[in-house]
Amino acid sequence: MALRNEQVAFIGCGTMGEAMVKGLLRHDLLPPARIVASHPREERREELAERYGIAVTADNAEAARGSTIVVLAVKPQRLGEVLGSLDGAVASGSTVVSIVAGTTMGRIGEALGVSRVVRVMPNTPAQIGHGMSVWTATDAVGGPERERVRTMLSALGEEERVDHEEEIDMATALSGTGPAYVFLFMEALIEAGVHLGFSRRVAARLVRQTVLGAAEYAVEAPEHVARMRNQVTSPGGTTAEALYQLERGRLRTVLSDAVWAAYRRCLELGGRDPERRTGGRG
Repeated sequence: MALRNEQVAFIGCGTMGEAMVKGLLRHDLLPPARIVASHPREERREELAERYGIAVTADNAEAARGSTIVVLAVKPQRLGEVLGSLDGAVASGSTVVSIVAGTTMGRIGEALGVSRVVRVMPNTPAQIGHGMSVWTATDAVGGPERERVRTMLSALGEEERVDHEEEIDMATALSGTGPAYVFLFMEALIEAGVHLGFSRRVAARLVRQTVLGAAEYAVEAPEHVARMRNQVTSPGGTTAEALYQLERGRLRTVLSDAVWAAYRRCLELGGRDPERRTGGRG
């Protein structure tokens, strides 16, 4: 109901843009006729039109004109070009929602001449409705507009609004990039299973269900994850020996370094100096 009078334009419609389109339609938040997507490749436009029945165009400005919500869903490296193509096309009263990593709301608002800007960091499980979207907004985005944004993001999974824009950069490094960390961990476990002697099919099944079950258990259980880990770690047992090797290999430190590196790269993509912004890690 919160979106019933909106016209939504997706400027760029790759993996995450398509996930948002799919979520809006799956939850009947908007009819296809009220969604338009721009994309430079003709075959991609045809695919989106056939799959979802939405309007498509190669012209970013055409997509944005008349839209009350404009979603920027392009790669950071293309944003400058895209913002130039939208010059004068976005109405001053429109709400611009950016999922572009690293780019500040100030830059977007200044380039497009709008005051209502929302910055979101979703992640790839949004494609199946189990994503995590962290978002914030400029002061000009009032209660009704924020509720519309919350409704859109809820169609992708869970959402969390934060007060400070820097937290979006932090979320980019933690939850935005996070699925890749989990996939790499799963891949390593599957390879370890194959090394033990399992077929790749069986190893993959064991790992997938183990990760899924552990994640669901962590969500449902009230205990801290450290306590849950202790529950399955018997003194002198197999789990204790395995965890000792992981700690010896500095798993925690490597993960922390990876998240920190992703955070710094996010700042760089937005044209900001990581050293000046973070003061170094210390």
